[in-house]
Amino acid sequence: MMQQVIEVKGLTKHFKNITAVDDLSFSVSEGDVYGFLGQNGAGKSTTIRMLLTLISPTSGNIKLFGMPLQLHRREILQKVGAVVEKPDVYKYLSAYDNLKLFARLSGVKISEQKLMQQLEMVGLTARAKDKVQTYSQGMKQRLGIAIALVHDPSLIILDEPTNGLDPQGIADIRNLILHLSKEQKKTIVVSSHLLSEIEQVATKILIIDKGKKIIEGESAQLFDPSQTVVELTTMDNIFSLQQLEQSIWQKNIQPQRENVLVLKLDKKLIPQLHRDLVSMNIEVLSLQPRHSLEDYFLQVTSGNQHVDTFTN
Repeated sequence: MMQQVIEVKGLTKHFKNITAVDDLSFSVSEGDVYGFLGQNGAGKSTTIRMLLTLISPTSGNIKLFGMPLQLHRREILQKVGAVVEKPDVYKYLSAYDNLKLFARLSGVKISEQKLMQQLEMVGLTARAKDKVQTYSQGMKQRLGIAIALVHDPSLIILDEPTNGLDPQGIADIRNLILHLSKEQKKTIVVSSHLLSEIEQVATKILIIDKGKKIIEGESAQLFDPSQTVVELTTMDNIFSLQQLEQSIWQKNIQPQRENVLVLKLDKKLIPQLHRDLVSMNIEVLSLQPRHSLEDYFLQVTSGNQHVDTFTN
């Protein structure tokens, strides 16, 4: 049985009259890439700050590595590496000197060879001796992750690591997360407001909104291709709906949204749907498929609805 690296029960945080985190419970198993998903302001960063003891919870319990966080703070945090918001680095030092300095501050004795291996892992070997002030934001972000790894932690926590990055920077961070998980066997918690990014790296996902847990589950189940939602816009939605209701697609029809017909079906059936729409003389303006978790996430986080359970 996999060890529970993080166990959170009933976690709540109030700031005066604002409830930032509301009775939140979840668990992260050893080896997980745990995607912590929600719109900006949903309570992700507040939760992460409580996991790192940067702020105290109003109520609830946190265990890391099976130990209560408040009682074993020092021992626990020696096994944790984190990047919260933009990494704090010394811009007038090189990447190598930054890493060497932070290793010393962490009480870690590390050889030059090992330091260069750490920089190689985050793709900074060629620029190791250049001052950080000449780096792109993505390079600074990768250096921040190298610093978080300098004491070889078992658990890595990354709060919005792709914020402000260009597409190449986002891809670099994504590949680094996958490397740390598969090659280094690290347990990783990564928060984001981008479902598309979390989908590509996470083995397990938690969605929160307004501080509450909305859904938690294995990525393979939540991204089930048989639960693809197709949004259909046509020249005449009334006629199109009538045609669909008299066809084999009748069982796939979902509640209609404003100016959009909605069906749920297996992704592999989309080509057949295309052919049948043509044969029914339905004039299609757009056909937009997305898996039902993405569809659900967009509804929840746009404020159109708020429910406590995920229903197919």
